[in-house]
Amino acid sequence: MTQKLAPRTALLLTIPPLLWAGNAVVGRLVGPLVPPITLNFLRWVVAFFILLPLAYPVFRSGSGLWSHWRRFGTLSLLGVGCYNALQYLALQTSTPLNVTLVASSTPVFMLVLGALFFKAPVRLPQLAGAALSISGVAVVLCRGEWTQLLNVEFVLGDIYVLLATGSWALYSWLLTRRDEPEALRQNWAFFLMAQVVFGLGWSGSFAAAEWQFTDAHISWGWPLICALAFVATGPAVLAYRCWGEGVQRAGPAVAGFFSNLTPLFAALLSAAFLGELPHLYHALAFALIVGGIWVSSRR
Repeated sequence: MTQKLAPRTALLLTIPPLLWAGNAVVGRLVGPLVPPITLNFLRWVVAFFILLPLAYPVFRSGSGLWSHWRRFGTLSLLGVGCYNALQYLALQTSTPLNVTLVASSTPVFMLVLGALFFKAPVRLPQLAGAALSISGVAVVLCRGEWTQLLNVEFVLGDIYVLLATGSWALYSWLLTRRDEPEALRQNWAFFLMAQVVFGLGWSGSFAAAEWQFTDAHISWGWPLICALAFVATGPAVLAYRCWGEGVQRAGPAVAGFFSNLTPLFAALLSAAFLGELPHLYHALAFALIVGGIWVSSRR
């Protein structure tokens, strides 16, 4: 059930978009160094070893990991195997503008899937919040010039992002179904490790196919090693931990609006690391996105 948006809940749901924005910037930077689907697999291999000291009891018999393999197999397919792999793949064939534009449909996916499959009513404030939030994303995408949106041409990469967005929305809704044992649900490291275990199988299979059917290669070095350390620690472990608790506190519909902070954070990170200074439209976009979150979370 959706509850009032407390400051702690808002913080939990704000951290993942910040880390995801960093993930997008790093993903673009290391694109020439590692294939996209392999990058997703390697990040979860590193995340596995980060989680292992915290979550090794999950492998004991009776923990519920193997008896609930369908539950964790589904969650891992959507959240570990598909989501970021599709985004990394999209950046190979589509522009960052298009990728972010398509990904801004997350709140709409949340509302539609919730209404169709999870019996979640769609309230008027949520629709108003969706309009405000997507408007804020559009301001960032067009850099304050609305005519730029008319020149967007969709390619195969945009389909990948659309699939990634739908995958993440369904993953978020499935988090609200508490079918796993209490011990797994109450410990965030256990719960994430249960997904990573099966997710390594999914992402490893997809990476193997990438090496089988494409001219894949890896250029090892400190840039790639540092990038893997970041995407595994931040966007993988920390972001998934915060998102999981935030969704359980606020509900998937409200949480979906926070994902639209990602392009705004990406613009700010680009200013910090790529030398692109922020503009007045960034402030307008921030006001619209935060306004959408506030409106959608009101009772």
